[in-house]
Amino acid sequence: MGLNSLDHVALWVADRDAIAEFAVVHLGMHVIDRTERFTLVGADARRGKLTLFDAPGPRERGALEHVALRVSDLRQALGELPSGLELEREAGACYFDVAEGLRLGLVEAPGAVDYDLDHVALRSRDPGATAEAWVPLGLEGAEAGPSGAARVAVGGAYLEFRDGDPGEPERPLLNHLGVLVDSADEWKAQAEDLGIEVADVVDAANTYAVFVVGPDGVKLEYVEHKPSFSLT
Repeated sequence: MGLNSLDHVALWVADRDAIAEFAVVHLGMHVIDRTERFTLVGADARRGKLTLFDAPGPRERGALEHVALRVSDLRQALGELPSGLELEREAGACYFDVAEGLRLGLVEAPGAVDYDLDHVALRSRDPGATAEAWVPLGLEGAEAGPSGAARVAVGGAYLEFRDGDPGEPERPLLNHLGVLVDSADEWKAQAEDLGIEVADVVDAANTYAVFVVGPDGVKLEYVEHKPSFSLT
């Protein structure tokens, strides 16, 4: 039993259409699905995605430092960004603010599938201890990344932990992190055995999901694709 991939990062935002448009125009993504509650964007429905849930603003970044996407040619990807965007460069990567506190990054990786998820950086008062606390939830210990930050791995992507105070925001930007699994119920049973809080179970048309509460209150979704899964 393992985690297959970092499937999506879910956010609460006040203007999902503006962020979705930025992703489509500048980040090689397309709108995979749009409902009354959320918009799902990504380069491929079966790879890393962003889920944008409607919520009142303003939002607070809280635990979320940034979300980084993997590209094969950083220079070319930067050329797709709008002019005038303030860029922060860091060892083969570049970070920038989009809207509503959402900070994205581009990380160069040879052979990458462009605009798949590379890592999610979370704020932590004790990054090393936080990384260890994620391991019982199915993530694997990993060496520090190029930034030097502690991190854990999931299906070739990472959670990275940077010094900072996640706080307890009333209106957080981060809704949850989603990992793709073969059996969400198996992870539910394991979480219950470990005394980890199970926050919700959602049986949807294309997916079955179990939500647990991880370190610093960050929710993790174990999501299982049903045979009917057909998003493109």
